[in-house]
Amino acid sequence: MRSVIAGLFIFLLTVSPLTGQELNCRVSVNAEQVQTSDRQIFEDMETALEQFLNNTQWTSDVFEPSERIGCNIIITLQNTPTLGYFSGTTQIQSARPVFNSNYESILLNFADRDWQFEYIESMPLNFNENIFTSNLTSLLGFYANIILGMDYDSFGELAGNPFFQKALNIANTAQTSNRPGWDALGSTRNRYWLIENMTNQQMQSLRTGFYRYHRLGLDTYMQSGDDARSTILTVLKDLQQIKQQYPNSIFVISFLDAKRVELINIYSEGELNTRRQAFEILANLDPANRAQYEQMLK
Repeated sequence: MRSVIAGLFIFLLTVSPLTGQELNCRVSVNAEQVQTSDRQIFEDMETALEQFLNNTQWTSDVFEPSERIGCNIIITLQNTPTLGYFSGTTQIQSARPVFNSNYESILLNFADRDWQFEYIESMPLNFNENIFTSNLTSLLGFYANIILGMDYDSFGELAGNPFFQKALNIANTAQTSNRPGWDALGSTRNRYWLIENMTNQQMQSLRTGFYRYHRLGLDTYMQSGDDARSTILTVLKDLQQIKQQYPNSIFVISFLDAKRVELINIYSEGELNTRRQAFEILANLDPANRAQYEQMLK
C-alpha cells in the first residue's frame, strides 16, 4: 500500500448495533454542562435519536448492511432553560469507503451552533418532511438527507439531487417555527446557507467536483497516484473560482474542514509542480491553516 494512503487520516466510527436502513449513525450526547439530577434522560436521548436515524427508511433504494453510510452526530448540550428544552451545538460527520483500500474518506464535518429542541424521556419522534412537527425531527431529517446527498454525489454526478431537495423542503417548512439556523439572517454558517449553497445552480461545479474528487480521484488513487492528484487539482481550481465569487460560501468552508488532512497527505507525495499548485490554491482558500499546508512541500 502506498505510504500516502497509509498515512491518511482514518475516520473512525463506533458502529451502533441497531438494525438500520441506509444510515449507520452513532449519536453521542455530552451533557456535562447541564445541571440536572436526572442523567438517565441523556442515555435515553442517545438511544432514541440513533433509532430514529438508523431505523427510518430515507430512500427507496435497497442497502446491504455493509453499504450503510457511517456517520456520527455529536451533540454538546450547553443549557436547559426550561424543563424538556435543550440547546447546544452539534458536529455532524459522515464518511465513505475508498475503492481498493481500507480507508474511509470524510465527506461531511459540519458544526451546527444553533441546535435547539424539546425532548422528554421516551417521547415518540414523529417526522413528516412536508409538515413541521418538532425542531428535533426536522434537524435529524435535514441532516439525514444532507448525509445521503453527499454520499450519492460522491458516487454519481449530481446523484444527490433528490436528497438535497428534500433537505431544502425540510428547511423551508421549518422556517415557520422561527427557530434559529433555518433562515438567512444572522450567521452565514447555518443550515439555511448550507442547503442554499448545495442547491445553488451557480455553485453546481462544487457538487460535480465532489464526484470527480471521490470517484475519479480517490477511487483511482491506488492504480495511479499521479493521475488522481491531477484530477483532484482540477477540483481545487474550480473551488478557487467559486470562492472568488462567493467568499463566504459555507460549502467551501465545509469541504476544507472535511478534507484538510486528507489533502495534505495526498499532496505530500508526487510531482513537485503539482504539489506546489495545490499548496498555492489551498493556502489561498484557507489562509488560517497555511502552516499546515506547508507540509506538502517538505
